[in-house]
Amino acid sequence: MTDSEPFQPQVRITSRLIDSLYTEAMLLADEARSYFDDIGREDRRTLEPFARVGFACESLKVTTRIMHIVAWLLTQRAIESGEIPFRNGHRPERRLGHAQDSDEAVVAQLPDAARKLIQASSDLYARVRRIDEDGLEAEEAPQSPARALMGRLERGLVGDSPA
Repeated sequence: MTDSEPFQPQVRITSRLIDSLYTEAMLLADEARSYFDDIGREDRRTLEPFARVGFACESLKVTTRIMHIVAWLLTQRAIESGEIPFRNGHRPERRLGHAQDSDEAVVAQLPDAARKLIQASSDLYARVRRIDEDGLEAEEAPQSPARALMGRLERGLVGDSPA
């Protein structure tokens, strides 16, 4: 941190959490691809025409959720490694993107395997969204006088000069 940068409370997500969520997202992406591209084709053929359209839409929603999660996690890794400065890492364009909610009436008509993948992607997205929102709230929280003093001490701005 340089003297010209104001002290900001830095809520950091641990590398272990990032890695764990990334692994979970990639495994879910592989399961979803495998199901919707291969195994689920037979399931899709058994559905009524309207439900087939819903099946396709929900598969896209699952993919979109996972893509938003992975992009956000890669951004967090870049922040953690210093590739992206902390202050730039939480700009609106680097936050978790919006993913459309599933239509419960459509999901109810889908095969069990599809419903499980849809629910798993929704659950993972909700968890990551909470982490992202918690980080934003901490970033926007007013800085306590003690934290401000600690920041000044870290930057060497408090010292020998008389007060």
